Amino acid sequence: MKGFAAFCWALAAVMGAVAVPAEAVAPVRLITDISQNRIDIVYTFKGAELLVFGAIQYPRGSVPDERPGLAIVVRGPAEPITLRKKARVAGVWINTDSVRFETAPGFYAVATSAPIKTLVDERNASIWEIGLDYLQLSPTTGDGGQVAEFTRGLVDLRRRTGLWSEQEGRIGLTQNILYQARIAIPSAVPVGVYTAEIYLIRAGKVIARAATPITIDKSGFERWVYVAAQEHGLTYGLVAVGLALLAGWLAGLVVRRN
Repeated sequence: MKGFAAFCWALAAVMGAVAVPAEAVAPVRLITDISQNRIDIVYTFKGAELLVFGAIQYPRGSVPDERPGLAIVVRGPAEPITLRKKARVAGVWINTDSVRFETAPGFYAVATSAPIKTLVDERNASIWEIGLDYLQLSPTTGDGGQVAEFTRGLVDLRRRTGLWSEQEGRIGLTQNILYQARIAIPSAVPVGVYTAEIYLIRAGKVIARAATPITIDKSGFERWVYVAAQEHGLTYGLVAVGLALLAGWLAGLVVRRN
């Protein structure tokens, strides 16, 4: 009986090994690329368009019939930001409430193959920050009501300037293998190191991920001015004030002559 039991256990183990899904042997992979890894900001910069594209590599080449779920997130450097609310007190507009967010991305854009609510569950959306509703802004001041109100205000402000955006259903798919999406980069985009992240989603969960870096930086004269302001703040400030005074004096001289 012991020998038969051992045989049955070994047979079950073999059958279990045979029944292992293909993804466990060779997981699905995302092969991705972008149209440019560096964007230079010059005086004529009016924004750019970033093309994110690639392919889904399925185990053993078995392409499923169902349409894959994809999300592409392009985000810029996180920065602390304090939002203040003005109110009229005794006829004077003053700052009343404020909330500080420690990790607000300078730029955030997400494109998906389907509406976010139907594409990914809340847990995975929060973990990977897929969608504006799931950004982890790390508020350090304010109560629950204030944080919710100021978060809505920050999202609205950044959306109106084009620095934060959602493009649901805007990822193009070809034969459930090739994918591509275009991300608009506004002219007011901050400089820094960015990341393009691509997520493959199944049954609401992220099953594969790829990422590639992007650098956005100033170039030419703009680069020189930016470096001077950052590394020689006092000198830069004095020169700026001097130029402003000189411009005012010249303008006054022209007006007096006319």
